[in-house]
Amino acid sequence: MTAEDAAGLAAVEAIVPLTAVARDRLVAYVGLVRRWQPAKNLIAPSTLPDIWRRHVADGAQAHLAAPDADRWVDLGSGAGFPGLVTAILIAERPGSRVTLVESNGRKGAFLQTVIRELGLPAKVVVARIESAAERIDGPVEAVSARALAALDALLGLAEPWLSAGARGVFHKGRDFESEVNAAVHSWTFDLLEHQSRIEPDGRIAVLTHVRRRAGD
Repeated sequence: MTAEDAAGLAAVEAIVPLTAVARDRLVAYVGLVRRWQPAKNLIAPSTLPDIWRRHVADGAQAHLAAPDADRWVDLGSGAGFPGLVTAILIAERPGSRVTLVESNGRKGAFLQTVIRELGLPAKVVVARIESAAERIDGPVEAVSARALAALDALLGLAEPWLSAGARGVFHKGRDFESEVNAAVHSWTFDLLEHQSRIEPDGRIAVLTHVRRRAGD
């Protein structure tokens, strides 16, 4: 393990505790991102040197916000942040499952490679989010998304699972208050905000009892 990986793991462990198995899987995952990045452009190149803090530790905050959730859907998964991080963190729990929804075939292939090589309890649905619900079976306890859409649109994308009782666990930035003000015209929900431990202006928003307002 490199000194950079050791420091990165320490940053993640400042967010959530890690088992030895999870530590090894996270190091392997970061290695795969680095290996595939030149060909697949998985993350913004400028963030690659800070991948542990900007992506892995940040992604771990989804699990921190809903630590009891074992069945997740991750929307717009991209390189797997936070979905694959969540899968790694809950992989040793019986019955855990993360479904990653990603429309980009190249990124979907990367996600499938990570799942296979690390033996994660996860699957990839390569499809637009709007058509993914019919391909996901069983109960879902939490829906995650990071830098995907404004809250109003995001609730519409996640509605199939939120309306069935799943929690929404969404990474949000400095515009979150205005996004909430816009969303309440079309939606009702209970909201719990957690200050991001990575981004000073960031929030991890946990939404429950999400319902579309009558007439919308």
